[in-house]
Amino acid sequence: MNPTEPEIRADEEAVLADLAGMLRTLLEEYGDDDAEIGMSTTFNRDLELESIDLVTLAGLLEERYGKRVNFAEFLAGMEFDEIIELTVGRLVEYVVWSLKATEAG
Repeated sequence: MNPTEPEIRADEEAVLADLAGMLRTLLEEYGDDDAEIGMSTTFNRDLELESIDLVTLAGLLEERYGKRVNFAEFLAGMEFDEIIELTVGRLVEYVVWSLKATEAG
């Protein structure tokens, strides 16, 4: 591990905290950065994010986790209604899985 890189913990609590921070950054643009964000929070219904916001989120995920987490590939494997109902928890689980998969080699 490169000592200049921040340590990335591959557990749900740490990933949820990271993701909540990223989402608050996105929501700041709408003046709604104090939204409750938990595992059951939906991107569409609860946070009212648009598809362009998901593109921005993909960029934030890549900044934080590098190529180990491919949000676009994750979404590409879903039907439209699955994307509409996507929860923060499902993304957290995907990120944790991706990080552990890359750690395992």
